[in-house]
Amino acid sequence: MFPVELRGSKAPTLMWAHEHEIEPQAVAQLRNIASLNWVHGVRVMPDVHLGKGATVGSVIAMREAVAPAAVGVDIGCGMESVKTSLTAADLPDDLRSLRSRIEAAVPVGFHAHDNAVDTRKFLGMRVPGANRALRGWDRFWNAFTDLHPGVSAHESRARRQIGTLGSGNHFIEVCLDENDSVWILLHSGSRYIGKELAQRHMEIARALPHNADLPDRDLAVFIAGTPQMADYRRDLDWAQEYAARNRAVMLALVCRAVHEEFVRLDVRFDESISAHHNYVAEEKIDGIPMLVTRKGAVRAGAGDLALIPGSMGTRSYVVRGKGNPASFQSASHGAGRRMSRTAAKKQFTVADLIAQTEGVESRKDAGVVDEIPAAYKDIDAVIEAQSDLIDVVATLRQVLCVKG
Repeated sequence: MFPVELRGSKAPTLMWAHEHEIEPQAVAQLRNIASLNWVHGVRVMPDVHLGKGATVGSVIAMREAVAPAAVGVDIGCGMESVKTSLTAADLPDDLRSLRSRIEAAVPVGFHAHDNAVDTRKFLGMRVPGANRALRGWDRFWNAFTDLHPGVSAHESRARRQIGTLGSGNHFIEVCLDENDSVWILLHSGSRYIGKELAQRHMEIARALPHNADLPDRDLAVFIAGTPQMADYRRDLDWAQEYAARNRAVMLALVCRAVHEEFVRLDVRFDESISAHHNYVAEEKIDGIPMLVTRKGAVRAGAGDLALIPGSMGTRSYVVRGKGNPASFQSASHGAGRRMSRTAAKKQFTVADLIAQTEGVESRKDAGVVDEIPAAYKDIDAVIEAQSDLIDVVATLRQVLCVKG
């Protein structure tokens, strides 16, 4: 059944969704993207929905060019997960205490740590993320002074936001798989500093002469060999690393909280699985070197492990890529929204949220109504639509969800 071709697109555009299932504005975005001279091809995932400039759930292969909007403002956003030695039988009936402990360890929303996390405290810790957080820490922060001068005043904030969640669709979850093993799953990105860098470079790109006649100025591109491209790639790489370090520190903090909550059980953790889904990579597409941007999509090369979450109160999936070249070796990054946050707040109530998240220890108030499961596409249908791209390794159901 899939993929299907998007009619009327200049560059070949294959979709793992039917055109009539996608918002007309998102379809128009896809055609605009495919019309850019530098685009070799576009691939569209089943969680596709409207984004700023570039569509969420899109994979774009470009020749010696990159569009910052095709990466998104949350540079390096992604997922992290780990299986624990705990089982459902180890969990108490009331998970409020565990949620409170996690929320005490990891600031959510716009909050940051009072002081930057001292990663030296991770030395010797047997929790996932600790080693990755420690490795190259000084080298990484020493590079901050090389970034766009407009962010120079934000270093303290960036340091204090390492190991924090954010808001919106970001989350920390405790889940059970089919065998009742307990997993930790989290989703976050590059926080304020990533947004600042992205927006500043988007503004630079819009002013470049070669972007004057674009169908959408938000699709402005940088071209290889120019100083503007070099500056963007430097800041992009740093922000992608920031996002990965943010998740590594957060995972270490959450695992430590779980260990403390179940200290008598001496909780052990498997190797973590990590997959980012707003990023740029240099890859060969159809045998040609390309700059590939995945915005709301994960790499699904042969054997690659990835994470595809549903909404709070549904299911999430651990998957293994099949390396399908038709999709540029990609898969979806989640369920994908089926309605905007504004529309969800107008349509649903706190009572609806409580009903749809029954059995999940989580916030159940007006502040997260826009994250209600009904605002998202059916995650099972999204997974089924990409059966030629991935194999399911584990199915996870949420029992606890922390939101900003």
